[in-house]
Amino acid sequence: MSTPRSSALPGLVTLAAMSLAFILANSPFRPLFELLHHLPVALQIGTVTAARPLILWVNDGLMAFFFLLIGLELKREVLEGHLSTTGARAGPALAATGGIVVPAAVYLAVNTANGAAAAGWAIPAATDIVLVVTLLTLAGPRIPPSVRVFVTALATLDDLAAIGVIAFYYAADLSGAAIGLAAGIALVLVVLNRAGIKSAAAYAVTGGLLWIALSRSGVHATLAGVLVGFAVPLRSPRSMGDRSPLRTMENRLRPWVNYGVVPVFAFLNSGIPVDLDTLVGVLTPVSMGIVLGLFAGKQVGIFGACWLAARAGLARLPEGASWRHIYGVAVLSGVGFTMSIFIAGLAFDQPEAFLQARVSVILGSLLSAVAGLAFLRVAVPHPSGSDQPLHGPREASR
Repeated sequence: MSTPRSSALPGLVTLAAMSLAFILANSPFRPLFELLHHLPVALQIGTVTAARPLILWVNDGLMAFFFLLIGLELKREVLEGHLSTTGARAGPALAATGGIVVPAAVYLAVNTANGAAAAGWAIPAATDIVLVVTLLTLAGPRIPPSVRVFVTALATLDDLAAIGVIAFYYAADLSGAAIGLAAGIALVLVVLNRAGIKSAAAYAVTGGLLWIALSRSGVHATLAGVLVGFAVPLRSPRSMGDRSPLRTMENRLRPWVNYGVVPVFAFLNSGIPVDLDTLVGVLTPVSMGIVLGLFAGKQVGIFGACWLAARAGLARLPEGASWRHIYGVAVLSGVGFTMSIFIAGLAFDQPEAFLQARVSVILGSLLSAVAGLAFLRVAVPHPSGSDQPLHGPREASR
């Protein structure tokens, strides 16, 4: 999610998983897909047993590794990556703010008459960087490397905001005792970090205990992954040469997340049967708020924030980029599949409402993907052409 991908393969694998699930859910194999989706899975340690449907183990458990990767990437980007300086953070930070505030405002404006629907305001505020980078790759050499860096930084800050929203807004039925236990375990992570411990096993065991504590606290348990990612040291006095505990864990984890966790999540959450009720449901305020938030809110928020920041001299366009690049990226940022569906699961606990939210996320993301890619391929010239970047008087390159 938050770092540049060298190829479109991870996104294509996720798209393939989504497509397969959609086909199965609308074919004679639908009962088999639903059986897998609701398959009861039980884990037992001594006399303690935890039994949940497979979909919940994936969304609440397996996705902790997705959040672990986010935590590792966020820390690296802030300490030595694209967000390591104040100047580098300014433009993406303002763009990310616009890309969160405006979609949320659009959603709430459409749902003013339905107080219960307000819980879904954060659904259209997320961007799926894996899929966005895949689409940028399909746009070819029209996209300069600096624009990919800009998108990565924007999505990194978007992820950070989404983590905060999940941790605080969607917390429910808080347990003081469990929160206290989780805080104590988090303190152990701090001790491991300060001691320069680089053992993956030490962080895995501590993270597992933290996940259990958070699952009882009312705070979403997948945030244990983020906290573990923040705790892994970027550099360790016990590391030899240029080896970094954080980079080592990140590099080892990324293939498992990109080709395992995210596609499995996509497969189990994209099997949506298309019937009359589903189609009619797209016209409800909740669905329209999500679709418009992703497709219209994202592009207005991100492009508008970038334009205002440039006019005020607070930020500059990425090197070699034009306003056409920024607008195309703003439209593509409406692709919010993974994090948007994850948040939808927290916002709506009724199966029908969650199903309709997923339909809306996919529809809004699809519109953003098609429109953004078409714009970039039509409006942005190939590097061999004669069109020049459209810099304003204050948009000097970095």
